[in-house]
Amino acid sequence: MEIKVLEKGKNFLKIEILGEDHTFANALRKELWNDKDVKVAGYELSHSLVSSPILIVETSSKNPKTALSEAVKRLKDFNDEMKEKFKKLK
Repeated sequence: MEIKVLEKGKNFLKIEILGEDHTFANALRKELWNDKDVKVAGYELSHSLVSSPILIVETSSKNPKTALSEAVKRLKDFNDEMKEKFKKLK
């Protein structure tokens, strides 16, 4: 995965997530909405077979890069927790 910054401002970030699709972009968008400081979180994907998602994050006061990093960490923690629960199912 590679991230390309398309636009950035004090409370705005627009990135392209190269090599990903709806699966990751949608999970990240949903997790961003759990942050009370996030005003806008969405993505667009021109074509599911030949394009990468473009994610837009707008915050009220928090740096959008920080909001994005925190959302990714929460997703990672959730995945780690699920992995441990699956191991116990054996």
